[in-house]
Amino acid sequence: MKKIRKLPLKKSKDLEGMTKEEKVKQIISRLEKLFPGSKIALNYSSPWELFVAVVLSAQTTDKQVNVVTHDLFAKYKTLEDYVNTPLEEFQNDIKRIGLFRGKGKSIKLTADIVYKSYSGKLPDSMEKLLELPGVGRKTANVLLGNIYGKSEGIAVDTHVKRLAKLFGLTDETDPNKIERDLMEITPKKDWFMITYLLIDYGRKYCTARCKH
Repeated sequence: MKKIRKLPLKKSKDLEGMTKEEKVKQIISRLEKLFPGSKIALNYSSPWELFVAVVLSAQTTDKQVNVVTHDLFAKYKTLEDYVNTPLEEFQNDIKRIGLFRGKGKSIKLTADIVYKSYSGKLPDSMEKLLELPGVGRKTANVLLGNIYGKSEGIAVDTHVKRLAKLFGLTDETDPNKIERDLMEITPKKDWFMITYLLIDYGRKYCTARCKH
């Protein structure tokens, strides 16, 4: 696919003089054309599997997570499987993932909580999700958007963090502050999709070394 030159980048002449709100609209409009049907890259077949995949994805590529979860989800078919499996065994099953011990512990603890306190169903509010072990705003936003179709914020991963600054949409470096800035300038109807548009653009056209 030929690289598209005219993109909503920080140094693009057609963005000069625009407010941040106007820049966001241009970015979304162009990236929607570039990446129609943009969506999360993690493989899953249930809300709980998405939770597991998102927790495993911290500081790990989605590609590597999908490799690991291919075997993991074949072995662990229900929430009860996670609850009943010893921690050490579960950690061994995800050891190809970075930080597998901490992630394994968080997943196991959350499995117990969801099974006992929420009748096996993940909470559907930001407040309740943030009470779960290992869940921050990024994970909560991903779960709410993909499972329940709710937009209570914007999921900020490494691509979103890097590109938001490159495009001149924020001067912050803390993900929660970046999320706040993006929420202020992005129409709420686009809070969910902007994450995946920026991720796709970051992966295909503007990797970590991209300077524009």
